Amino acid sequence: MKTFISIALIILAIPLYAQDDDLPEESNPTVRERIQAARVAYITDQLALTPTEAEKFWPIYREFTDKRKALLKELRYARRHPDPSKSADQNEKDLVTLGLEVKQKEVDLERHYSGQLLDVIPAQKLRMLPEVERKFRLLILKQIQERRRGREKN
Repeated sequence: MKTFISIALIILAIPLYAQDDDLPEESNPTVRERIQAARVAYITDQLALTPTEAEKFWPIYREFTDKRKALLKELRYARRHPDPSKSADQNEKDLVTLGLEVKQKEVDLERHYSGQLLDVIPAQKLRMLPEVERKFRLLILKQIQERRRGREKN
């Protein structure tokens, strides 16, 4: 029953976007909220979080994802706005360096927040988290593709 509710939420909640992290800033806040609610329901269900675990897990996880999102935003900005005073080759080298720095910061973030999450949920659930996140994204992408196919037929 929980799985059915989670999937129903996802199907109803995702009209256009694949992942909250990928949403443009100007997107509809209602859509963002619906995606976030679907993500919470799906991850909570798939990890089988107890109410006590969920209460402690979600604030830590949100903080982690917000910080990870900020890192990725920094990299996207650098890709879209090369330094005009530098050569194209130097900008590319700088992007490679920044990309590696961002990856290292992501690993550091994950290490830090994994420690906090291990105080809240068992290691088995934490180990499952990346796979559950990946499955959620794939489910969302599938919904987007189905909606686009439906629009093309009309």
